[in-house]
Amino acid sequence: MKNEPSLKEWRTLYEAAIRVKKIAPWDWMDETDIFGVQNPEADETGFVSVMGAGGEHFAIGVYLGPRALYGFWDLQYEDPSEVPERVIEIRQLQAAFEDRKALSKRDHETIKKLGLKFRGRKEWPKFQSYRPGYWPWYLEAEEVRFMIHALEQTYEIALRFKENSSILEFSDEESYLVRISSRTNGGAMIWEDRILAIPPESLQIPITLDVEDLEKLKRLPQSNYNLEMDVFMFPADMGKKGQRPACPYSLLIMEVGLNLILHTEMLMAEPSLEAMWGSIPGHLVFALIGTGWRPKEITVRSDLLAQLLTPLAEELGFKLIQSQQLRVLESAKDEMIRLIGPE
Repeated sequence: MKNEPSLKEWRTLYEAAIRVKKIAPWDWMDETDIFGVQNPEADETGFVSVMGAGGEHFAIGVYLGPRALYGFWDLQYEDPSEVPERVIEIRQLQAAFEDRKALSKRDHETIKKLGLKFRGRKEWPKFQSYRPGYWPWYLEAEEVRFMIHALEQTYEIALRFKENSSILEFSDEESYLVRISSRTNGGAMIWEDRILAIPPESLQIPITLDVEDLEKLKRLPQSNYNLEMDVFMFPADMGKKGQRPACPYSLLIMEVGLNLILHTEMLMAEPSLEAMWGSIPGHLVFALIGTGWRPKEITVRSDLLAQLLTPLAEELGFKLIQSQQLRVLESAKDEMIRLIGPE
């Protein structure tokens, strides 16, 4: 694997994780008790969340940068059914404690090389890296080094928080305690607290749309057809074996009255997830040109898709509806995943 951590780095990481597991910080911390750790090797701050207060998923999550931090906060208000998919789209590192069977062959090989032994439920450390447009993957060397720092600081902050929870309480919603490192003259690393304002970053999605195609579509007749449309993660791995697997998205458009798949295609989050979303209006225009008509209405589920298509609805004169229920599309989606997806 590219940027493979050294055995020494793995050992330090496992030791840091074991140390955190022994104090079980989820016994007194909630996942919303957030603090930051600045990466000594990069101009980036990771925001630490201690998970496990509910007694199900014990993990330390490190959300990378302000966008990931506020993505975490958005998850607190998401429909629970949407959360698993949204989590994968947020840049983060995780150190989780799982059952033995949840670990991969590669995980077990690393543990064996280190001569470590774990027994029991929720005792086996599992480390994963999340990047938008990809499925969770193994940590690379620089991620391992940062995760070591994050776990070491989690140990310290968790014990301090146990004695005084006010260390993570602030009068405004944008202030956070952030641990920042420096070096002594002798080269030793020391950490100190800073209270920093971390404002949210606006999401920039550049829309890519062929103007000539749009004009061509505007000249087509208005129909009485009602459509359902969605974009969702498709359960398949894309890419070369042994490399971080890309996560494909499926664009699916259904005609409701005829229960007919009007258009479907696979999309990749390249060069970024934002670029993929920005291409959606153009894909819709292309699909509608192929039908020879403009729809009467289109129903979508997500807020983002509704925002992306609102200007197009106004331009083309169709009604845009947002609903959590896409009855026809959901049935087709389930069948498509059953037939094409993994067993």
